[in-house]
Amino acid sequence: MRPVTEREIRASFVNCSKGEANRLAVPRDLTTSPWHDLDFLGWRDPAAPDRAYLVTESADELVGITLRRATPPTGTPRSNLCSLCLTTHSGGGVSLLTARKAGREGKQGNSVGSYFCTDLACSLYLRGKKKVASGERIRESLTTEEQIERAVTKLAGFLAKVRG
Repeated sequence: MRPVTEREIRASFVNCSKGEANRLAVPRDLTTSPWHDLDFLGWRDPAAPDRAYLVTESADELVGITLRRATPPTGTPRSNLCSLCLTTHSGGGVSLLTARKAGREGKQGNSVGSYFCTDLACSLYLRGKKKVASGERIRESLTTEEQIERAVTKLAGFLAKVRG
């Protein structure tokens, strides 16, 4: 992913109003982000743990979406699998994140969801740049580049559902 600015990030959101995009918490460390290792920029809102944001390049444009973390189930923590990077995390390392659909459908309350790494560090797990605290990466016969391509394709599919 190419380095992006706060202004570009705020202008990229497709499933919230401009006012909401201007109020959301953008990471402060954009200049030190490992851009060459990222397929998307994902972060959690430090002031609201149930909110997350994701920005990626799609067809030569920057696309951002707001996400909500579903309330985790109570009881015994289980291991779960991220649908993007296929990393297994135990406990709360994987969360169901939902995105309000863009446009009229979103205004009617429609949303889509998927299971993602709670910290949204899928790109780093795929490349071995970040290790799982409790869990593991599935051993695959695919090369790292093929795994990255699969994750990018899955993310593009999710974004297509958000955009309608």
